[in-house]
Amino acid sequence: MREIRTAIRLFLTLGFCTGAFVQGTAQTQETTTQASQPSEKSTQEKNVQEYIELLRSDIRQQKAQIMGAVMKLEVDQAAKFWPIYSEYDAESTKLNNLRLANIREYARHYDDMTDAKADELIQNAMDYRKQESERLAKYYGQVKSSLGGHPSRTVP
Repeated sequence: MREIRTAIRLFLTLGFCTGAFVQGTAQTQETTTQASQPSEKSTQEKNVQEYIELLRSDIRQQKAQIMGAVMKLEVDQAAKFWPIYSEYDAESTKLNNLRLANIREYARHYDDMTDAKADELIQNAMDYRKQESERLAKYYGQVKSSLGGHPSRTVP
């Protein structure tokens, strides 16, 4: 039971860390891309996108390896957990793509930001946070019901 509680905490923590890492990487790369010459922009933007995808892939792989090592699930538990985790990871990627698009939109309009555009970007960011919270609650419930655990002992 202790391993399951630890796994759920790790699951939630790594989910937050990955999003923050991808966001930070995207911001750094977007700034670099904007500083380029217009003729190089499309090539650099493509390279940045490929770099981000490689980072994401590597992070997802490392995250799964860490979770597998820490969780030490029995065969029947693993059969229940990993499909849920795969769904969670796929939804995380979609949400992080929304977040990245919003960051890029912010970077594109940084110099000519209007109140309306700032409000739109903030509303998008709040919507992302809401979806993220709903996603975490959904998958926490699925993992908890599949693997068991008392709520007061499994909440991080």
